[in-house]
Amino acid sequence: MRKISLLRNSIQDYAWGSRTAIPELLGQAEPAERPQAELWMGAHPKAPSQVCCDGVWRSLLEVIAEKPQEILGGDAAHKFSNKLPFLFKVLAAAKPLSIQAHPNQRQAKEGFIRENEKGIPLEAANRNYRDDNHKPEIICALTPFWALNGFRQVREILRLLGEIQHPGLVEALSFLRDHSGRQGLKKIFKHLMTLEKAKQSQIVEETVAFAEKRTEKEPVWAWVAKLNEEYPQDVGVISPAFLNLVKLEPQQAMHLPAGELHAYLEGTGIELMANSDNVLRGGLTAKHIDVQELLSILNFTETKLTILQPQRVASGEAFYPTGTAEFVLSMVEVNGRSPFLGALKRSVEIMICTKGEATITDLGDGETIGLTRGTSIIVPAAVKQYRIEGEATLYKAAVPL
Repeated sequence: MRKISLLRNSIQDYAWGSRTAIPELLGQAEPAERPQAELWMGAHPKAPSQVCCDGVWRSLLEVIAEKPQEILGGDAAHKFSNKLPFLFKVLAAAKPLSIQAHPNQRQAKEGFIRENEKGIPLEAANRNYRDDNHKPEIICALTPFWALNGFRQVREILRLLGEIQHPGLVEALSFLRDHSGRQGLKKIFKHLMTLEKAKQSQIVEETVAFAEKRTEKEPVWAWVAKLNEEYPQDVGVISPAFLNLVKLEPQQAMHLPAGELHAYLEGTGIELMANSDNVLRGGLTAKHIDVQELLSILNFTETKLTILQPQRVASGEAFYPTGTAEFVLSMVEVNGRSPFLGALKRSVEIMICTKGEATITDLGDGETIGLTRGTSIIVPAAVKQYRIEGEATLYKAAVPL
């Protein structure tokens, strides 16, 4: 495949999804019958995109397997074993997602082999590792986007939870005062996650009662109360008090490396990650939770959260640097005075238009494709150069060279 081509993408219907955000992006007038959580753009075996090749819609996974160097480029094809190394998504959260983390490369390989040897089917509900890849990711806000990301500073945890007098919590906080840093964070988190359900419920009840009197004073307590409405008595309800609470404004982003405990709470964003579906959950979900496995992969360090701003360059493209080998996310903005010219040397690129209208022209053969809100395309590495003109904003996923 040597041409710029349109994509058709699968939508994942998860309970926390929005019935309006993805339909509106795709130009569908009516709300969806079921919550639509994620639009997947890529070649993950679970739900590969369909690509239009000579008028025929085919699986992108199969097309890449046939012509990996044409599509990925020689360097990327060699480095990533002829596979697209990233998965590109639109994520629409109307309700909070689970508290979760993703394994690093070694942990993913070992976990995948271990569960295969146990004979756990890939689609089994109790499966932790659905592939052997790690899953660093970045989320970039399209709307105001609330999330939790990484452990707070110990002094902040003590300040927020120190007034709640349940014996089980008092004991854990006392240890945290005496053992700050990694040891203390691991101890308090393990203590909370492994308590008997009855004791967990008591701590949640007291924390929620405390929070409900303070929802106007601090967003942390407003989110504790809100989470309890969605997941009553789940121990994850108190997570805003020990994880960093962040609100991303549109075009702001954050990076989530392996082992970083996080949860997306509300909003619509562009998500880009290594091509994996490995998730280890700790709460705020009806799905499989494996506390011991989660504890084994977590990064128990105080996290000073960095909000990523787009780093603009003269060409009309702005990057969100993460240093990840599998992907780089950028935003392309064009207007009547400033078209965008694609680089001569590049890898495969997948783009989605999130605002406005434009055309993309293959400067090799002169063919053009119209881009409107919700349109997604793939630009194979074999396309020598392209130009985008119009009034539009696009998000682009690529393999860094």
